[in-house]
Amino acid sequence: MKDNVSGLAAASPAVASGVPRSLFAFALLYGGLVVLAGVLGTKIASLGHWPLLGDLAVESGIFAFLLLVVLASAVAELFGQDTANRLVRFGFVPLILSMCLLTFVIRVVPPAPFWSDQDAFARLLGQGARMQFAGLISYGTSQTLNVYVFSRLAGGQGNLLMVRAWIASMLSQVVDTLIFITISFWGVADASGQPLPLGAMMEGQIIAKLVLSTVMVPPLIWLFVRLARRLDRAS
Repeated sequence: MKDNVSGLAAASPAVASGVPRSLFAFALLYGGLVVLAGVLGTKIASLGHWPLLGDLAVESGIFAFLLLVVLASAVAELFGQDTANRLVRFGFVPLILSMCLLTFVIRVVPPAPFWSDQDAFARLLGQGARMQFAGLISYGTSQTLNVYVFSRLAGGQGNLLMVRAWIASMLSQVVDTLIFITISFWGVADASGQPLPLGAMMEGQIIAKLVLSTVMVPPLIWLFVRLARRLDRAS
């Protein structure tokens, strides 16, 4: 009896609860990256000069967002499309909570008298309701599309992992950009009163995101799936 109790005590919490260790770890990482993507998005990053494409720039949140794409695809590969879709839906919880907390801290909580960076803090991390709504819609739509395309391309066979992840990520990034920029800036005018050039804005972002998807997603999906299988074997 003592040996049995000791064996149960030694079991990992993930195994004892029936949740695979890799899924537990990926869910934690996913929730953190959902929040981080919005914070990183306040910086516009240069991707340098590319032959035929020219100078590329993109909002830095794409680095965290592509990791979200990879995590959702890895979960779909290992645990099925339904589980990956639930992960995407659960991602709305930390996303909405972080938006509410940032709005509360910026608009309600007063800064300390000796702190002079309130305006910079609000300018960098504050988003209007329209952009927050655009972020929610683009996140849910593009991530769900990514999981759907990735799973459908498998055809029940699970072959060509990196190719499927690459194609799904590129399609989802195009849709994400189209939705976010359209909702955020449709009808908005520049300083001269002219409508913002949405087509040009979308073109630059889409090209940069497709380049990053090509560079980052194939090796990362291979790495995350391999890591997950190792974690589950260890448990």
